[in-house]
Amino acid sequence: MTSSKSIDREAPVQGAVVIHPDREGRGVSRDADARLEEAVGLARALDLEVRETLIASLRRLTPATLFGKGKVEEIGLTIQAVEADVAIVDDALTPVQQRNLEKAWQVKVIDRTGLILEIFARRARTREGRLQVELARLSYERSRLVRTWTHLERQRGGFGVMGGPGETQIETDRRLLAEKIGKLKRELTEVRRTRTLQRSARGRVPYPTVALVGYTNAGKSTLFNRLTQSEVVAEDMLFATLDPTLRMLKLPDGRPAILSDTVGFISDLPHELVEAFRATLEEVKEADVVLHVRDIASPESQAQAQDVRTVLERLGVDMDERSILEVWNKVDLLPEDARAAVAGDARRAHPPAVLVSAVTGEGCPQLLSTVAGLVDEAPPVDVYAPAGEGAAIAWLYRHGRVIERNEGKDGSVRLAVSLSAQALGQFEQLFPSSEIRPH
Repeated sequence: MTSSKSIDREAPVQGAVVIHPDREGRGVSRDADARLEEAVGLARALDLEVRETLIASLRRLTPATLFGKGKVEEIGLTIQAVEADVAIVDDALTPVQQRNLEKAWQVKVIDRTGLILEIFARRARTREGRLQVELARLSYERSRLVRTWTHLERQRGGFGVMGGPGETQIETDRRLLAEKIGKLKRELTEVRRTRTLQRSARGRVPYPTVALVGYTNAGKSTLFNRLTQSEVVAEDMLFATLDPTLRMLKLPDGRPAILSDTVGFISDLPHELVEAFRATLEEVKEADVVLHVRDIASPESQAQAQDVRTVLERLGVDMDERSILEVWNKVDLLPEDARAAVAGDARRAHPPAVLVSAVTGEGCPQLLSTVAGLVDEAPPVDVYAPAGEGAAIAWLYRHGRVIERNEGKDGSVRLAVSLSAQALGQFEQLFPSSEIRPH
């Protein structure tokens, strides 16, 4: 007989306590409340129910548990009171600290690195993204192998009666991890090779490339959708975008460009992730123009911008030598009296800044015009196309930026057009009857 009662197969919601250790003299450029709020956002991105939040002041670090004995006990009572299943510590914990806190609090303890890795593991969609996250996770786990396991007796090795003492279990696990990491690195090397070939193929079509970078949740994907009329996932959530997306971008009065949306950055981005995502973020290194999208309505905008610059520098992107344009997004959220001051700051900013709202579209035409000016790699030339050379004129409109057009009575056309050196060479080969002179 079948029961009429429905069976609830949904996983129970896990309750979490989020703790931000506020270290004295750490030199962090933002306040503890903002850091705690960000950690809560990370926890919610994992569908955790945040039942309590705490800021724990740290005058000095305790090697065994990070927090002092009294603070560990105090946090433990809070965890018991709210019946939490998970404790999130918004800092990097050593393997020993993590293990000791789990013993003291009797719940699962996740540090900031582990939390971000878990989010990335859930969000990655492409094969490349999954490979990168798995490599980062294994690199992180390798550092968690500490000599406190209960099964560290030596394995029996060798053959037959001559078998001597084998390797310890921890050595076996380390070796297996190393083998997995080696395999993933080889696969990612192949991915990188494929991506390089794809970039080379794009390079043969002389379209400039534009990369969006920015702090997570700065509105990059919403701006990407606005500029390219696409429907990329854009949510009010940390790390909504992980896998890079490329679309054609139509610049005003000129050639198309390729726009790429990249993973969002965050303060203290785990080095395992920076290394793992190096292949993906090479799109940024190779871009002709980098658009640094900032949430200008956030009180943490300046600190977040510095975090992005730090990660870019770790990736080897020279901020002084690149065409970098700051895009101050979410201007629609600014109070009316603050807009004029922010607009003045944008005019004086270095690198230059453009105010936009990806939601309303405000400022986007100016942004596209500014990008068009930045991707012009050479001074304009005058191209004279005789009558009947419509294909040549169409090619120039597709691959260059036409600045001026004059039509002769005989059907000929004279264009002032900005072309990359590569595009100019291709045009000369394809249309030898056209005359080219300096503008």
